[in-house]
Amino acid sequence: MAKKGQYIYEYKHPAVTADTVVFGYDGKELKVLLIKRGEEKEAGTSAYVGEWALPGGFMDVDKDKTIAHTAARELKEETGLKLSVKDFKEVGTFSDIDRDPRERVITVAHYALVKLAEVQADTDADKAEWFALEEVPRLAFDHNRILQVASKHLRRDIHFEPVGFDLLPRIFTMPQLQNLYESILGVTFDRRNFANKMKRYNILAEVDDGTPRRGTRTPIRYRFDKKNYDRLKESGFQLEF
Repeated sequence: MAKKGQYIYEYKHPAVTADTVVFGYDGKELKVLLIKRGEEKEAGTSAYVGEWALPGGFMDVDKDKTIAHTAARELKEETGLKLSVKDFKEVGTFSDIDRDPRERVITVAHYALVKLAEVQADTDADKAEWFALEEVPRLAFDHNRILQVASKHLRRDIHFEPVGFDLLPRIFTMPQLQNLYESILGVTFDRRNFANKMKRYNILAEVDDGTPRRGTRTPIRYRFDKKNYDRLKESGFQLEF
């Protein structure tokens, strides 16, 4: 019997989940955070136990204000990473009828950028690890497809948002910045041309920490100038390489 205020419909309701592609950068290559699925402690059934997957899980309909809150909660529970809901960018909804063997599940996928950090599995995850994109194994559910879509969004967004700077340390060198953009876009830039273009955008500020430079072999260090970037963005600016 339905509780007071509870609606009963003729049609069954699908479950809703959030899955997140978390990108990190180790100074050499772009990486993605994966979890190894364990037994589901709060469910009567399990799926893909022992296989690698993206962090994610079911929406708590009583507590999660938005699907981004679900993504943030599940990420923290499964890997220990604590992000704000503002850190998640929605990349799409995946609703194929057979995408989850347990029941009809619709997932809303996101991606997030973090500075590479230690992660530790918890709740339904047996392990959490960073993988280079070229070394990602076959994933549970349709997570390889979600990763592919999220990577495409990242490559697009890098022209409109300062996403690269979210992955670098606060102070960085031009070679570090170039290597990151090459990793994301899958291309190789001419060193001098890349540096000249980035300097012309006026979104990098040189950092003088008092350390003497030893000729041209010691790279100049920079920080990201967000004020200038925001000013350019208001005028319709986008990064071109």
